[in-house]
Amino acid sequence: MYTRIRGLREDHDLTQKQVAQLLGMSQTGYSKYEAGENDIPTAVLIKLADFYKSSTDYLLGRTDKR
Repeated sequence: MYTRIRGLREDHDLTQKQVAQLLGMSQTGYSKYEAGENDIPTAVLIKLADFYKSSTDYLLGRTDKR
């Protein structure tokens, strides 16, 4: 899951700071999601899926279809 959120961020040419601002959090906090140090809360997962026009199943690695 963590590699997918990083990949989507990079595909959209965004920095961690930009995504963190979208989520209303610090860059450090967001970077811990990408590194797998912290689990991603459901509300954040849904926001990311909506922002990237993806499914939560894709972000969770349950499907390869975005």
